[in-house]
Amino acid sequence: MIPRYSRPEMTAIWSPETRFRIWFEIEAHATTALAELGVVPKEAAATVWEKGRDAVFDVARIDEIERVTKHDVIAFLTHLAEIVGPEARFVHQGMTSSDVLDTCLNVQLARAADLLIADIDGLLAALKRRAFEHKLTPTIGRSHGIHAEPVTFGLKLAQAYAEFERARARLVAARAEIATCAISGAVGTFANIDPRVEEYVAAQMGLTVEPVSTQVIPRDRHAMFFAVLGVVASSIERLSIEVRHLQRTEVLEAEEYFSEGQKGSSAMPHKRNPVLTENLTGLARMVRSYALPAMENVALWHERDISHSSVERMIGPDATVTLDFALARLTGVVDKLLVYPEQMQRNLDRLGGLVHSQRVLLALTQAGVSREDAYRLVQRNAMPVWRGEGDFLTLLQADTEVTAALKPEAIAECFDLGYHLKHVDTIFRRVFGSAE
Repeated sequence: MIPRYSRPEMTAIWSPETRFRIWFEIEAHATTALAELGVVPKEAAATVWEKGRDAVFDVARIDEIERVTKHDVIAFLTHLAEIVGPEARFVHQGMTSSDVLDTCLNVQLARAADLLIADIDGLLAALKRRAFEHKLTPTIGRSHGIHAEPVTFGLKLAQAYAEFERARARLVAARAEIATCAISGAVGTFANIDPRVEEYVAAQMGLTVEPVSTQVIPRDRHAMFFAVLGVVASSIERLSIEVRHLQRTEVLEAEEYFSEGQKGSSAMPHKRNPVLTENLTGLARMVRSYALPAMENVALWHERDISHSSVERMIGPDATVTLDFALARLTGVVDKLLVYPEQMQRNLDRLGGLVHSQRVLLALTQAGVSREDAYRLVQRNAMPVWRGEGDFLTLLQADTEVTAALKPEAIAECFDLGYHLKHVDTIFRRVFGSAE
């Protein structure tokens, strides 16, 4: 985790203090369940909770013990015994380290997903507000980076809104898939612990029972979780690149907010660079990169190995913290985005009406001209306009082959901008449930 790209609430999920607190809760809930089953004394379970509930676990002390034991869970249990006393011998009865580690990891990932879902809710709100603000702000749609036909800036944002709604749904599903608990003992057979203990711990920790855990929770769940994070990151990059293109000097239809006192370049005082969306493009690459090792973690040896462990200790915090930061940054970009409708209109007019070529083509075919001939006639008049040699409407109205099929006023009707925007309300209703 890089502090520059971290936010405190998400970072706290991955702190040693939080991890050890979750470990304690797993162990204490398991001890309570064992006591209810008569496996350990109820007084012992009560003591574990009494002395551990408000305890401050000494991270330095646990690290000190681990330097000797070379085992993190044993180091924690040793420190817990220092706090609880003799009754600590009843903690971890019939459990294995993965019961604690895997259940804890899934608690952390579920909590991280909750924050990410909330982040997307904030982004969706910003996108919706700006989409309705610019619902009918005409701008040029581009294919291959080249002027195509008119759209509205609101439609661009509506598209992003729909994409992040899908991202939210995927995150909700990924959270449900990852939120499982395993307290099944060595190789997952429950030989030394009753399955009812697992059920109790799962309920107390807000998880569901893992149907079959071979000492570890199956890593296909984690692969799916991190793959979803990667897809969300790709959506972040998609919108970021749109902003970056729109901010180019030759386009300048929108740009990131430039605050008072902000500097764009150490050498060139005039610069206003899209640094936030460039940063988001880079962060998206990082989040996507964590998906591959998560997929490679699926294939463990037999009932378990720990080749996945070092990977998850890194990608768990890094992927969620980075995505949390990126979503919050993108929300800020959308919320404060500077939009220039006048420049959008100038760019729309830049090609002298060529953006209406398809409508002229269709009008000619409806007037009885073959599609091949109609295409030839429209393209014949379009190419000089590309070269800066006239206005498209004027050239079409001067072409006798075109006017043989269409009257000049019928040609002029093909240049109505509103024609392209007539179904904006329909699209908005599809995306937002309302066009208002």
